[in-house]
Amino acid sequence: MSITNVNPYLNFNGTAGKAIELYVSALDAKVESVMPFGDKGPPGTKDRVMHATLRLGNGVVMLSDTMPDMPPPAGNNMHVSVNCDDAADMAKKFDALAVGGQVRMPLQDTFWGAKFGMLTDAFGINWMFNCELKKG
Repeated sequence: MSITNVNPYLNFNGTAGKAIELYVSALDAKVESVMPFGDKGPPGTKDRVMHATLRLGNGVVMLSDTMPDMPPPAGNNMHVSVNCDDAADMAKKFDALAVGGQVRMPLQDTFWGAKFGMLTDAFGINWMFNCELKKG
């Protein structure tokens, strides 16, 4: 069996619900599923997200909260790469996701023929935005 796709999986320390709200608002993500721990989880997890799936364009991002006593390290060892086909819309999404976070590389034209930028969002997740520039 061949790999058909790869989905980044993001972990949060009790802020997954707020991250979902941001990604829906800033990136037009569609929530496919959210499974809270609710009353079935261990103590301290009632308001945490056990698992969620978001659709961003043709891609899928999965995420969850960790156990309260196991906070995840900041997401500085991975990025979510977002490829766009409209530079103006990409800039809007980039700016919206940067609120409360930090722009690591502003959107700019690159040597490979794309507009590209990097940021870390308010939840410590690293993002790369790329839009191939029209030739001709």
